[in-house]
Amino acid sequence: MNDATAQFGMQLGHTAVAAGQEYVQRNFGGLVPLTSLKHHFNVSNSYVMHKLRLLVFPWRHRPWTRKVYRTEQGATEWQPPRDDLNSPDLYIPVMALVTYVLIAALQSGLQHRFHPEVLGNAASRALGVTFLDFVAVYLGCYLLNISGPSQIMDLLSYGGYKFVGVILTLISGLLNFGRTIYLLVFFYTFAANAFFLLRSLRSVVLPDANAGANVGTVTHAARSRRITFLFLIAMLQIVYMGFLVRV
Repeated sequence: MNDATAQFGMQLGHTAVAAGQEYVQRNFGGLVPLTSLKHHFNVSNSYVMHKLRLLVFPWRHRPWTRKVYRTEQGATEWQPPRDDLNSPDLYIPVMALVTYVLIAALQSGLQHRFHPEVLGNAASRALGVTFLDFVAVYLGCYLLNISGPSQIMDLLSYGGYKFVGVILTLISGLLNFGRTIYLLVFFYTFAANAFFLLRSLRSVVLPDANAGANVGTVTHAARSRRITFLFLIAMLQIVYMGFLVRV
């Protein structure tokens, strides 16, 4: 009876998991493909450490071109973050967002003004800025006829990297180094994030410049508009980051 019950339970569990996966894929697979989501969370400890260093010191990094590999069917796809430092990931943005919420709560506690709503307010602020940044960039890509594989996940990834600089700014404030050091850290991390986006977002905004992107070339006028849009994205980061550090 025990063996029969265990087998029945295992079979029921497999059926439930399969049904759940089918439901998620059917209802959300078109908006957020599960394969793309897994791709952006395919990281390693080595990748995370090197990517954090790249986000803070992007000035001498070479090259910026993303790597591709050829599938058995002959198609080309981007290498996962584990195998390509230039590949965007969602692990660091998600962890950085959670860390930002915790540091905001810690700062409120050290200033003797902590209350449970601080966590919700910080999370709402972070998610709101992330959503606003994503909508602005995605709308710009739509108006400029910019498309590509896993574009939504890539834009979310690049938009979430700003939290690394925000966290460093908040930590410098917690350590009481003075307002001058605080401002220097803020403007340095903004410049690093802006430079990182300028170089990294070429794979999205100017995909024809990358060997791995199977897209046609664009006209000179369209390319100029895309470059202007790319600089606008980078410069707007100072507004987003300035709002986030005011916790």
